Amino acid sequence: MQRRHFLGVLGFGTLARAVPALADDFPSRTITLVSPWAPGGTNDLLCRILAREAGKVLGQPVVVENRPGAGGAIGTTAVARSRPDGYTLTLGSTPGYATAPALYPKLPYDPQRDFVPVIGVATVPNVLVVNPSLPVSNLRELIAYVSERPGRLSYSSVGPGSTQHLCAKMFEKMTGTQMIHVPYKGTAPAMQDLMAGVITLAFENMPPLLPQIRHGGLKALNVTSARRVSQLPDVPTMSESGLADFTSTVWYAVFAPAGVPEHIVARLQDAFMAALRAPESAAQLAGLGLTTLATDAEGTRALVQADAARWGEIIRSAGIKAE
Repeated sequence: MQRRHFLGVLGFGTLARAVPALADDFPSRTITLVSPWAPGGTNDLLCRILAREAGKVLGQPVVVENRPGAGGAIGTTAVARSRPDGYTLTLGSTPGYATAPALYPKLPYDPQRDFVPVIGVATVPNVLVVNPSLPVSNLRELIAYVSERPGRLSYSSVGPGSTQHLCAKMFEKMTGTQMIHVPYKGTAPAMQDLMAGVITLAFENMPPLLPQIRHGGLKALNVTSARRVSQLPDVPTMSESGLADFTSTVWYAVFAPAGVPEHIVARLQDAFMAALRAPESAAQLAGLGLTTLATDAEGTRALVQADAARWGEIIRSAGIKAE
């Protein structure tokens, strides 16, 4: 019995020594970065920039998997329920973590409880765009045009509760107008319909729209940031055009399922921080109109909590409901 006890202790000691050794091997295989939105949107573009550079730092491929639907809830829920080993991550954003809790009383995940922040990535405003054939050239003319056609014009979003949806709702509330909400699974199909004249307007994330705006496929009337952006210097803010305090920016951050060991979160944070600081990544983010955040886990957690409180108050006071 003493010999068996000795061997058992020896075996336990060997196992204990093996655990850190195995931990030091992270990552030993491919990491999946889930984009809970369709290809072609800002989330997807950011995922691919981050995956390319972080994979170089980690020495393992980081592959992007698009899992769109239900305003980002499908992909986000899948990551929340995945194994907390650091091999499945998601690029979350304002809709899934700051606005969804106030919009959906039965959300299938808890943004605070089910995730651990890895790193804050970037922020970006939305831009109010219309089809070039629409007979308006500024916000005042648009408000008049929509007011004359109550309930007949439409706007797109990437799902109920998205910032596109909430911006349009704020627009309706502040202008006393009424439009039809048309949700899409992603930015690309929504913008195709906007350019075809199927829908009237959109408050869409700026990055994927820049080529169409510059080439005349879309007409940009306003940006939702507090200040004008360098990529569209001639496009005024909503506040400049008469809707005071109409501001909205979207943030993006990498999250892991709750329970991922701290040393793995730290390893991932270092890799994504390096990815953000890589010259090619920095140039691409700037070209897309994104402002780099590069906040650590605690800084990102504070951002999420503060934004959830802000949007929650706006949603409740405006009586906005998920459709």
